[in-house]
Amino acid sequence: MKRHNFGVLALTLSASLILAACGSDSNNPTDEGGSGGEPVTLRFQSLAWQEESIQANQDIVEAWNAENPDIQVEYVQGDWGSVHDQLLTSFEGGDPPDVIHYEAAAEQVFVDGGYYADLEPLLSDDFRSGIPDDIWATVESEEYGITGVPFLLESRVALANRTILEEAGLEVPTPEDPWTWEEFRDAAAQLTTEDRYGVAFPLASPANAMLNLSMSFGGTYVEGEGEDASVVVGEEELQVPRLVHQMLYEDESADPDMVAVNTTDALPSFYAGNSAMIFGAIWLRQQMGQEAPEGFDWVTLPPLEGDEGSTQSANPQTISVAAQSEYPEEAAQFIEYFLNDENMAQLALGDWLVPTSEGALSEVEAETGGEQGWDVAVASLDSLTAAPWQSLPGLQEFMDRTATPAFQRYFANEISEEELAEELESGGADIGRR
Repeated sequence: MKRHNFGVLALTLSASLILAACGSDSNNPTDEGGSGGEPVTLRFQSLAWQEESIQANQDIVEAWNAENPDIQVEYVQGDWGSVHDQLLTSFEGGDPPDVIHYEAAAEQVFVDGGYYADLEPLLSDDFRSGIPDDIWATVESEEYGITGVPFLLESRVALANRTILEEAGLEVPTPEDPWTWEEFRDAAAQLTTEDRYGVAFPLASPANAMLNLSMSFGGTYVEGEGEDASVVVGEEELQVPRLVHQMLYEDESADPDMVAVNTTDALPSFYAGNSAMIFGAIWLRQQMGQEAPEGFDWVTLPPLEGDEGSTQSANPQTISVAAQSEYPEEAAQFIEYFLNDENMAQLALGDWLVPTSEGALSEVEAETGGEQGWDVAVASLDSLTAAPWQSLPGLQEFMDRTATPAFQRYFANEISEEELAEELESGGADIGRR
């Protein structure tokens, strides 16, 4: 993430908000629409990228527009690769989308810049009660209130070739009886042969995975709060990286050729039987379902357990309202419709991710019958909770400039565990002041 002068941006924002407030009385819509009886138009920027998900987004918007002629929503297609700079430009220019799709951790810099509206007074109690408090904690603070609605989550899991597991006499773990990390390591060693590795760890972008998974051993990576926050790497933080490294270079049960590639690019090797398992995010099941060769029998394994259970960090996708929007109340109405239980379930199914509301989870269970790993996906919600580093505005810069290259060198066996910890701590020494 690029470094920006948010002192200057805050002044720009303040002026924009004053102008918006001055014009609010004349521009607020009535029951007959906006000023002069014209309908209100809200711009909704979505980052949906999979075909099913884009279609679900557009269908919901179309249904809303048909039912709400006085509040019309314009669908705008965004892109995950460029959204951060695009949003910054639109905020600086005073013309952001009214309704914004992003993710909790990455948007914190905009929250601290004052660019997101507080939704706490705009959302109904019934709507809020459907989402667990641990998930709301990822978007809620005393200073800024609620700055987004969390609606989709991803857990990190292993997917396995069921045929190979059964031939090796290994029972498939269940959400009720998951493997520990050590049991997973033992299974990978047992599944390794002369022409096959036990597991592939595609870790081209390893930082998020390592921070998230380390929570199962109590890893927090961050000490202190606000400007006093810094990165501290101890035994808890090193447990998962160490286990992965040991599987690569001591056990030789993990494929070293796969560690530098992304998950999608590693799938052909998995299909070819070069590894018995592959580690990735829960959405990987969609590509498995669509692309796996005929007769390829795969299964989703539940989140692995460490000393602190199967805990992983929840970094939900969110829907927020721009503080510069002239119509925050109307935007909140649209969000509650867009993310009602039925619609949230369809969005989750389109992305093969975990919905946050209890009602949507029930809808997903009913529609899928738990097949193709949906039972594991739904159950994994219990493993996800807010992480201490997610509220730090300097997080993305630390991930990009320090954590990702440091973990890449460690998994390439170019630096030691001690050097990894030293690089992470020195690079994150002033994470709270970024």
